[in-house]
Amino acid sequence: MEKHVPAEEMKKDLDNLLSKLNAMEIVSKDEFQTNSVKVLRALVEGQIHSINEFEHLKKAIDLLTLQLFEVQNKARS
Repeated sequence: MEKHVPAEEMKKDLDNLLSKLNAMEIVSKDEFQTNSVKVLRALVEGQIHSINEFEHLKKAIDLLTLQLFEVQNKARS
């Protein structure tokens, strides 16, 4: 079983893909190639957005967990 790739590494890889897609769009020879690149770009940008949102959710869960522990500790006191 493979380890999970860190979010920063995933974003770096996706950013590299965006750069390649930009180059592909520049050299595209017809409308089909151009539209294919646009679809791929939308998918890659969606992945980047999902990774960023997941990081925000992890932070929110951490903060909520801390608050729950604080409330639990006050209740025991």
